[in-house]
Amino acid sequence: MRKLIGLIVLLGILTSGTRAFAVEQESPFPEIPVKDMVTMVDIGADKCIPCKLMAPILRSLQEEYKGKAAILFIDIWKQPKQAKQFSVRSIPTQIFYNKEGKEFYRHEGFFPKDSILAVLKRAGVEIPESSEPTDIGRN
Repeated sequence: MRKLIGLIVLLGILTSGTRAFAVEQESPFPEIPVKDMVTMVDIGADKCIPCKLMAPILRSLQEEYKGKAAILFIDIWKQPKQAKQFSVRSIPTQIFYNKEGKEFYRHEGFFPKDSILAVLKRAGVEIPESSEPTDIGRN
C-alpha cells in the first residue's frame, strides 16, 4: 500500500506544472546563446520523465539567476526547428555557453541543481555561498 501511495505522489509531482514551463518561451524564440551572457539550454520534452524532474530546477534557476545567466528550455517535440541545431542524441541534454557564446560543457540525462551551479560558477556566474555547488569535474 505504501508503495502505491508513493507512486501516486510521484506521478502527481511529475505531471504538475511541466506544461506551463515548456510553453513559456518568448515568441519569436530567443537567440541562443544569449548575447554577452552565460547561457544554459536544456533540451528535452514535457512528457519525458527525467525532463519533468528537471523542470522545477530550471524554473528555480531562471528565477534565482535572472540577469546573471540565461536558463532556457527547448521542447524537442514542440520546437523541432530550434532543437535540431544542437545535435542532441538523447534527452534531456544540457548545453552551456560562456559569455563569448562558445559551448564549453554538455551533459546528457538528469542534471542536479548543485551540478548545474558548479558549471555556471566555472563560467564566471557569481553563486552565493549559501548555494555553493559540489564540484562535478571537468569535461
